[in-house]
Amino acid sequence: MSRVNEVNLAATASTGEWTGRIGASGIDKRPVRRPVRVDVSGVEGDTVCDTDNHGRWFQAVYAYDIEDLRYWSGETGRELRPGNVGENLTLEGCDCGNAVIGERWRIGTTVLRVTGPRTPCRVFAGFWDVPGLIKRFTDYGRPGAYLAVERPGEITAGDAREVLHRPEHGVTVAELFAFRMGRATPELAEHVVAAEPDLPEYWAAKVR
Repeated sequence: MSRVNEVNLAATASTGEWTGRIGASGIDKRPVRRPVRVDVSGVEGDTVCDTDNHGRWFQAVYAYDIEDLRYWSGETGRELRPGNVGENLTLEGCDCGNAVIGERWRIGTTVLRVTGPRTPCRVFAGFWDVPGLIKRFTDYGRPGAYLAVERPGEITAGDAREVLHRPEHGVTVAELFAFRMGRATPELAEHVVAAEPDLPEYWAAKVR
């Protein structure tokens, strides 16, 4: 069964040279042991500093698979814990990379919609302090999924994830990520275009 392993928040902003031009980041998220309110503007109690790249309505919630977090623990030789990718939801048994763009999930009392992949940035690489992390993360091709909130509500660690609807076009988060990172074959590019109606206009324009 797919479920929420942890719900993670950044109670305060982190600072340091690795935070880049903003000078602060909400990437350092930690698990919380209570129901968390989620609405169209994001996760209540979470800190978002770079609102140009992380604060739009279609990036209200960020989900990542605990199985991929364990992969990176092995790759980096350090124990990575829920929240260490900057994710709000650490999911178990979900396979975010194969989630279809526009797919709708019920978690707790919320309904969420998959909008696209997260793109790794220098702040992420600086937070982990791992040389070449952006390229390695891109090569692995499993970036986690951004979610829009269609029905606000509460999410708690342990809540099940139920797939309510999956669009027929079949374009996955991993496929869109490969396309956006310049790794698409002509066949993949043609396939990805089918997801345009389910993409936020900001990303649909880039696909076009």
